[in-house]
Amino acid sequence: MSGDPDHDHISTSYVERQNLTMRMSMRRFTRLTNGFSKKLANHAAAISLHYMHYNFCRIHKTLRVTPAMEAGISDHVWTVEEVGALLDVKVKPVKRGPYKKRSA
Repeated sequence: MSGDPDHDHISTSYVERQNLTMRMSMRRFTRLTNGFSKKLANHAAAISLHYMHYNFCRIHKTLRVTPAMEAGISDHVWTVEEVGALLDVKVKPVKRGPYKKRSA
């Protein structure tokens, strides 16, 4: 904990709302699914991608803009291509071989 928060305005409502939004938006946070992460790095990447989309790409009804635009961090709604361009990894498309029909 850091800073000097105003004790009259301390509330867990904001954190609980973020937890609910994350659970409802990402299948890996719901119980009894097969969409879980086997590696911690994959889990962290999925959470980062969720928050990047939530704050930079998604227009919120109450704000009528993205949270990043409301905070003055961004001047436009980001596209998925712009988010992907931030990655260091360059993905080359791999040509897949012809699929053969299986005999029943």
